[in-house]
Amino acid sequence: MPTNLSNLRAPKKANSNKKRVGRGMGSGMGKTSSRGHKGQRSRSGSRMMRGFEGGQMPLHRRLPKRGFTNIFRTEYTVLNLDRIAELGEPELTVEKLVQHGLLKKRSELIKVLATGELTAAITVYAHKFSKAAQEKIEKAGGKAVLIGEIEVSPA
Repeated sequence: MPTNLSNLRAPKKANSNKKRVGRGMGSGMGKTSSRGHKGQRSRSGSRMMRGFEGGQMPLHRRLPKRGFTNIFRTEYTVLNLDRIAELGEPELTVEKLVQHGLLKKRSELIKVLATGELTAAITVYAHKFSKAAQEKIEKAGGKAVLIGEIEVSPA
């Protein structure tokens, strides 16, 4: 049966009411308000650490720790030449990339990589270029312009 607006339904349990805890036997939560009998988790005000497994060594301590995470790492959004060629724009700025949906935010950093071929001359504005990508862009007659680099003219 094809789904259309006349026979749409919410998924199962999508419209269920909030649990009304501590409202007696008729609520379906019963005498203990679905906390079970006795024990640490049945008491009011009880709060265990995140990941507590009842005294068993928690998963985050059982797994081995390896490597190093650099907290100062700069993340670049990768853009390949074949995607740039598909757009068919003579000039590609950050605003145009956001407009075409290749970037989520204007503040993202862009790195252009050399996967694919360019036939038309395109001026590409990005924060970083791989050497091969820069060569391919210039070979096609375009320009690879770095964003955020201050041009110093010889005096």
